[in-house]
Amino acid sequence: MKKQPFDNNKYLTIQRKNILDRISKFGDKLYLEFGGKLFDDYHASRVLPGFEPDSKLQMLLGIKDKAEIVIVVNANDIASNKVRGDIGITYQEDVLRLIDTYNNVGLYVSSVIISFYQELPNILEFEQKLKNNGINVYKSYKINGYPHNIPLIVSDEGLGKNEYVKTTRPLVVVTAPGPGSGKMAACLSQIYLDNKNGIRAGYAKYETFPVWNLPLNHPVNLAYEAATVDLNDVNMIDPFHLEKYGVTTVNYNRDVEVFPLLKAIFEKIYGETPYHSPTDMGVNMVGFGIKDEAKVIEASKKEIVRRYYDTRLKIFLGKLPQESLEKMEMLMNKAGVQPQDRKCVAKALETEQKEGEPSEAIELENGKIITGHRSQLLGASAALLLNTLKHLAKIDKNIFLLSPAILEPIVTLKVDYLHRNYARLRAQEVLIALSIQAITNPLAELALKQLPKLKGLELHSTTILSEVDRNCLKGLGINVTEEPVNHKKNLYFMG
Repeated sequence: MKKQPFDNNKYLTIQRKNILDRISKFGDKLYLEFGGKLFDDYHASRVLPGFEPDSKLQMLLGIKDKAEIVIVVNANDIASNKVRGDIGITYQEDVLRLIDTYNNVGLYVSSVIISFYQELPNILEFEQKLKNNGINVYKSYKINGYPHNIPLIVSDEGLGKNEYVKTTRPLVVVTAPGPGSGKMAACLSQIYLDNKNGIRAGYAKYETFPVWNLPLNHPVNLAYEAATVDLNDVNMIDPFHLEKYGVTTVNYNRDVEVFPLLKAIFEKIYGETPYHSPTDMGVNMVGFGIKDEAKVIEASKKEIVRRYYDTRLKIFLGKLPQESLEKMEMLMNKAGVQPQDRKCVAKALETEQKEGEPSEAIELENGKIITGHRSQLLGASAALLLNTLKHLAKIDKNIFLLSPAILEPIVTLKVDYLHRNYARLRAQEVLIALSIQAITNPLAELALKQLPKLKGLELHSTTILSEVDRNCLKGLGINVTEEPVNHKKNLYFMG
């Protein structure tokens, strides 16, 4: 097993201790705002190779008897049926997925807060669905002037008008399906309402990025800006920390903007504040897990280029404004990277030019690039997977792994019975066929055993992928980018 540049075990040990120390500094309760993903944190695992996507979840499991989870979801995201781009489900569906995941590993989910609450049909339906399944639901509301009108915010007409979430454990983890949920406002509201109920509560923030003890323009921090280009997050030097301690640390604009509010709330409730800067309120120890900075820098630069292609695609699909590309190009300049640094791109485009068909290319660990293109029988993703598995298994490329006796019934099913207008086989369909063939064909079985080797490889498609192919490739752990090109003229059928 190759040595990883990030020490996940060291990180978990330091992080868990830091959180327990923070709990002990407050009287009865700590509200810990979890920024980013509590699990499925694939961005972190890409820029910090060795970081496990469920590291935060594993860290919490070590103190699960002290913790309960509150999930916050923005009513506007429910109303608009906002979709998580990485896994393709709506935010309300993700709330249900999160609850199931936490419960299944033994973490206690005590309630869901619907922030910026409005009485709209799909919000009321979601609220009722949660209640029907025994989930406590609370409402919080928009506060005019947030976060600047402190006298109004810290009053019964501000934070005090939100519903009081009843919690029972010393650590309350406040998380969400995505950014802009209102997690911090929920924490501040609870501190205000707890105080009215005779409970002394504290607040801390667990945000993996930006990494406070790395330089402002370190590629790890630039990769975070690239990942949040849709939010217009900007990394910046923490001015409060620099003024108080004379030490330069990195934070981001939203935390710096809201810090005066947090400080004022503590001062108004308790007469003093435990924090003098946004960096003070953080409990992120991820920077101490980096063992090989050069490799982390290399991984982060690759992520920035991937985000560049992702931004181009989202602009084409109307999900981001054109200005987002200008920000991405600026970040690339700071990191010293270019689009052509992604080696699989040129090979995919070259293959398309040669074959006259949509094509894909994947870069293996040793730098070799394998290609695949669309044919009469196979889509480009399916062809690429077969070619790659044969290469990794050292099977002659001219050998057919899949018998027509297996493939033809699948095509017949798609066209004659399911009435699909796309007869070519998709990536997942080919893998299923290969699994069936493996029962009687040792070479097919050998090819299937190569699938774990695909995790972490870089792939580029010359056209927009179908959702089923994209999900299959990402499910295999492949890092996918796509050209913003629809190979068909139909607007509805993308890829």
